[in-house]
Amino acid sequence: MKLVKIERGGASAQGILAGDEVRIVGGWQSGAAETAPFSLGGMSLEALKSALGTSRESAPLSDVTLAVPIDPAAKILCAGLNYRDHVSEVKADEAAANPILFSRFPDSLVAQGQPIIRPKVSESFDYEGEIAVVIGKRARNVAIDEAPSLVAGYSCFMDGSIREYQNHALMTGKNFWRSGAMGPWIVTPDEIGQRDIHLQTFVAGEEMQSAHVSQLIFTIAQLISYASRMTWLKPGDVIATGTPSGVGARKTPPRWLKPGETVEVAIESIGRLSNRVQNDE
Repeated sequence: MKLVKIERGGASAQGILAGDEVRIVGGWQSGAAETAPFSLGGMSLEALKSALGTSRESAPLSDVTLAVPIDPAAKILCAGLNYRDHVSEVKADEAAANPILFSRFPDSLVAQGQPIIRPKVSESFDYEGEIAVVIGKRARNVAIDEAPSLVAGYSCFMDGSIREYQNHALMTGKNFWRSGAMGPWIVTPDEIGQRDIHLQTFVAGEEMQSAHVSQLIFTIAQLISYASRMTWLKPGDVIATGTPSGVGARKTPPRWLKPGETVEVAIESIGRLSNRVQNDE
């Protein structure tokens, strides 16, 4: 299943994509989608099937605007340096013994089709394509072998980075307003199966990054287990799993994002997240 959060005419809703139609779950509510709850991302497959069966309203996908498929209260955790080729690329001495985690704010992300913002204060705006995992159960201190049962779905993630400010502090460079993206939807695990899914990042149509999930240093299960030692993981929380080599900062000369270019994160069996770069006004 593909789970979406949508907007139309000043109201928002959540739903399940069925072909070119969105089956609405729970009705519409007034207000912006960014402040609206999103419970589908934390529901079990059985509960989603039940919700789909009871849905009595639908909307053409072409008639709505996709929003970031997260709840405003969700935690967004991101893994750094989690592909060996990226570790080599940044000339780190060796891979860390434990996952490197940092957080992003919800307002640092935009949805499919919305512009990502290149800030006025720096030209070093870089791209990082990633696979995002959405948590489906409340849990803490989870064993690695139990962690896969917590996964409610997967999404595409663009961890936009302002490298100059990342040198000041990791959190600063990763949280500029509307500098990253997530979407276009969440795909449930039954549609992924055991595939070694392929991640690609394109800038202005040129492939910049290419990797498979099997190349992660710390697996999805290990990331979930590690994060759960620190905090309660709750339904709808997001863990972005890290980016492979090919980032703009490590090219010669550096390949910074320019206004008017499109960044696309394409992940096999999940979808394609596309965002145009726009200067901050």
